[in-house]
Formats: sequence, C-alpha cells, structure tokens
Amino acid sequence: MSAESTTKARPTYALALTEVRAVERVSPNFVRITFGGADLDEFGTPGDVFDARIKLIFPPEPHAIPAIDRDSDDWWGSYLAVPEHERGSMRTYSVRELTTTDAGTEVVVDFVLHLEPGLTGPASTWASSAEVGQPLFIVGPRRGIPATEHGGAEFAPGTARSVLLAGDETAAPAIARILEDAPRGLRGTAFIEVPTAADVLRIDAPAGVEVTWLPRAAGGAHGTALMPAVLAHLGDTAASLEVRDIDGDELLWETPEYSGLGEDIAVTDAPADRYFWIAGESGVVTTLRRHLVKDLGVDRSQVAFMGYWRRGVAMRG
Repeated sequence: MSAESTTKARPTYALALTEVRAVERVSPNFVRITFGGADLDEFGTPGDVFDARIKLIFPPEPHAIPAIDRDSDDWWGSYLAVPEHERGSMRTYSVRELTTTDAGTEVVVDFVLHLEPGLTGPASTWASSAEVGQPLFIVGPRRGIPATEHGGAEFAPGTARSVLLAGDETAAPAIARILEDAPRGLRGTAFIEVPTAADVLRIDAPAGVEVTWLPRAAGGAHGTALMPAVLAHLGDTAASLEVRDIDGDELLWETPEYSGLGEDIAVTDAPADRYFWIAGESGVVTTLRRHLVKDLGVDRSQVAFMGYWRRGVAMRG
C-alpha cells in the first residue's frame, strides 16, 4: 500500500472556537460582528467564498460554550454527542467578509435583527446583545478547498454571459460576497430587498453589475418590493404576485445539480445566456421560481432558487 493511500484526508469542514472581536450596528436592521481566533487559521479561502454556508452554534447561555470535541474529525457527531440542553442552537449563515493578515484570520458575519414578535430566534437574540470577547463555535469550509468542492456554495454561473441575483435582507450578505469575489468582468443585475432605506449597505460590485436596493414600504411584507422589480426587469409585468410556498416542512432548494422537489434535471452542454441566483423567504422564492420556470420558460439548468427561511416558522440548522 502506497504512502498516498494511507494518508488520511483532511475533513472538508473545520470546527473553530472563535471570539467576538468587534460589534457594529451598521444599519437599523443589520449588526456586523467580527470573529477571530487561532482556530480560524484553516477556515475558508479568501477570494473563493462566494455564497458558502457556515454554521454558527449559539450556546444556551451567552458566555457558555458546549463541550464539543474540537479534535474530532467528525464535528457533527461531536456536536450531537453533547446533551441537547447543553449544545445550544445551530443556524446557517453566510460569510460577509473573510480576511487574513499576519495577525491571523477574521470572519465577518452580518446578522439581520428579526426582533419583532414571532420572528426572533436564538441567532437574532444572541447577535442583539453580543459583546467583544464572547466565544462562539463556527463551522465552515476548510482552507484550500474550492467553493465548488466543499458542498456549501451554490453560485455557479459557468459560462453564462450575465447573472441576475435577487434576495431579501437574509440573502444580502451572500449577494455582497458573491459580487466581491466574482471576476471584475462579471455583468448582470442584483436586486436586494431590505426593510428600510437606511439598511442599504456598500457593496464593491463589478462595474458591469447594476445593484438595485429595494426598501420595503413601512409594514410591507417580504417580497412586495422584490418580486415586481425582478419580474418587471424580465418583462413580465402582468404576473400575479400572490406569494405561494411549497407544502411540507422543507425549504425550497433547487439548483442546476439538485432538486429538492424531486424533479428530473436534464443534463445540457449548451452555454447559458443568463444565470439566475435567487434566495430569501421561501414563499417569495417559490413564487419567483414558478414565474421564471413555468411562465417565462427559463431552463432549470440556469437557475438556483434557495429558501433561506420561512415566515412564521422557527428554522433549525
């Protein structure tokens, strides 16, 4: 047996014990938190983050840390081995920024503060009172593993000549990271719906990508600004914009390579003219998917539709 065959492959994902380095309320509904720590030295690959998903483990008490075995190659098994009342809650987020310097690696996460009754959860509660020095476990792709290989990123435009990105405030950090990691020659359009005009944040997008921020009207439901803007951009001005969601407990998750609805995915080598990436509240994403695929005839090989959350439902994981 060769030395190569006996060498144990490194796990794709890394479990990092971090500490809060900075907390900044960047807008009425976003708080930006910077995490650091030696465990992040093998975390993520700067410039190749895009919409990679990471897991944050929020402890049952603000300064408590669950006793997860950090030396194990099976972080998930180690997490489940902790008694349920001690392990806390795990939630999925996107990296807003990943930086490496001589002083180490830092990860920045933008949290949406869903603090109104019925919408808040452990992540918003934790972020709303986070303090410098607080510890937190983060799970993310290991450094050196391309986004296309670690299974946590969906943005894959291939040879498409332009892109259309759309999402609500929960998708804003992923859209921002996609645009800042994308080739400077990328062309396309991005629509981002946010609660208020004061929630518009800076994105260093390629010059060929037009970014349109869409503040909701006071008291407006998710999608009321995003859906008509996207469909008008595509020439579908007569569409019915009644929000519909899929049945069951699962969120909509449809990419060119995967169908959460169990649909057959045809393999095609034909280059796509445009690539669509749409994420956010599940009912809104489902409604846009129906219009694009069924009404406008957009090919499934050109789209990624991802329900990040569902209104009125406490999401897990």
